[in-house]
Amino acid sequence: MLVDVNTIPAWAYTGGRPFDATRPVVVFVHGAQNDHSVWALQSRYFAHHGFAVLAVDLPGHGRSAGPALESIEALADWLLALLDAAGVARAALVGHSMGSLIALEAAARAPQRIERIALVGTAFPMKVSDALLAAARDDEPRAFDMINYWSHSTINARPGSPAPGFSVFVQNRRLMERQRPGVLSTDFEACNAYAGGFAAADALACPALFVLGQRDSMTPVRAARALLERCRASAAATGLPVPELVEIADCGHAIMSERPDALLAALRGFLGAAVPAASR
Repeated sequence: MLVDVNTIPAWAYTGGRPFDATRPVVVFVHGAQNDHSVWALQSRYFAHHGFAVLAVDLPGHGRSAGPALESIEALADWLLALLDAAGVARAALVGHSMGSLIALEAAARAPQRIERIALVGTAFPMKVSDALLAAARDDEPRAFDMINYWSHSTINARPGSPAPGFSVFVQNRRLMERQRPGVLSTDFEACNAYAGGFAAADALACPALFVLGQRDSMTPVRAARALLERCRASAAATGLPVPELVEIADCGHAIMSERPDALLAALRGFLGAAVPAASR
């Protein structure tokens, strides 16, 4: 669906069901050079199991208009403004990579509005290598190759070609290619510059879940440890549940496509979605 955020049209996928803000709301926030489509399985599942879903296209990405925003703080403010525009009082946030930083910052800025946050493929600081920053700025096709290689734990038969005529690797490349020129550099600069992660963790006032790929080369598990411990210390000080950690084996940064069922299981347990009888 389209909503106007600060007078600029923004797109959010609702999982194949009409959006109903009276239901529990879960908002999915994609990472750099991506759009809402990376959440295809997870967004549809929750939309068909009792939730109202908004899988957003960030400004300048996918079907959302406007320029890409240049900081995590600005993107967090935009996300909260989108909740206003959609008539959402409270929501759970699920963010991947850059989207995890946006979710964390939004939760710190509006603790009364955010019920839970799931940080998928996260790290803080989320530093981008000089080589990748330069490629994103000056040679996007080369940057796409680097990202694709580092985002997947393997490019062989699983998950590279899980079925004839289907390739996770090629699909991810095509998704990056369809974003607008210059978006990747803006996204990476925002991640690289963000310094507010620990302060946001200190201000966290809701349960948190970390979902990490054990073979992630873009945001390695070790790069999330300090943020996780900061969130755990904050929870202990405020009486919140201890933030959960789920590490997915044989999985890289592209968790939604490499291990979609494992990610869905982690989110389902954390957000309280029903488990189909056939899966019990």
